[in-house]
Amino acid sequence: MRLEKRVVLVTGGAKRIGRSLALGLARRSANVVVNYRYSSEDAEAAVREIHALGGEALAVPGDVSNASDVDRMVHAALERFGRIDVLINNAAVYFKTPFAHLTETDWDLIFGINLKGTFLCAHAVAPGMIERGEGKIINFADWAGMRPYRDYLPYCVSKAGVVALTQALAQELAPAIQVNCIAPGPILLPEDVDEAERETIIRATPLKRLGSPEDIIQTVLYLIEGTDFVTGGTYLVDGGRFIA
Repeated sequence: MRLEKRVVLVTGGAKRIGRSLALGLARRSANVVVNYRYSSEDAEAAVREIHALGGEALAVPGDVSNASDVDRMVHAALERFGRIDVLINNAAVYFKTPFAHLTETDWDLIFGINLKGTFLCAHAVAPGMIERGEGKIINFADWAGMRPYRDYLPYCVSKAGVVALTQALAQELAPAIQVNCIAPGPILLPEDVDEAERETIIRATPLKRLGSPEDIIQTVLYLIEGTDFVTGGTYLVDGGRFIA
C-alpha cells in the first residue's frame, strides 16, 4: 500500500511518538486524523504543522476506551475524508503501580485504554476496510509485554494482551486487512526519568543507546508501504532489551 493520499488515523497522536508518527506519515503525503483525549492544543498544533507541510489533517477528540467516543471519532474521520486506510493504535497510559498499592481503578484505566481501546478502534474501522478489500492496522505493545518488569503489572499485562489481540485480529480480518504490532523499548523516556536512571537504561540496552521516534516511523512505513504479506507479527524496536 502506498501512503500518498491515504487516510491514517493515529490514536494518541497529539504528543510524543504519536505526534512524530502523524508528522512522519504526513511527510509521505498521507492525510492524517490526529486523535487526542485531553491534549487539544497539542493536537491542533500538530494539525497546523501538517498543513504547513502541504498535507491534510484533522484533530478529533475521543477516549478510546469508550465505544461511543470511538464511533464519533471514526464518523468524523469518514465525514472529512470518506475512508480510513490505516489505523495506528498508539494511545496508551503508563504509570507506576506497585502491587501492594494497585487498585481496581488503576487496573481498569490501564486495560481500558491500552487493550480495550485497541480492540474498539479496530472493531470500528474494520468494516470499511473489509468492504474496500484492503487495510492496515498497526497496534502498539511494548517489549515489557513479553518480558514484564516490577511495579508496572497492569501495564505489562495489558501490552501482552495487545500482542495476543494482534494475532487474533490478524486471523479474524484476513485476507483484506493486515494486522501487526510494534513493541518499542527505550525510545522516548518518561519526563520524570533523571540522568542516573537514563544511564542505567542505556547500560541495560545491548545497543547502548536510546532509540528515536524515527526508528518507530521507519518500522511503521515498512508495515504500510514495505510489504502486504505480513500479518500477526510483533516487531521489537527495543535496542535488544527483550533479549538482554
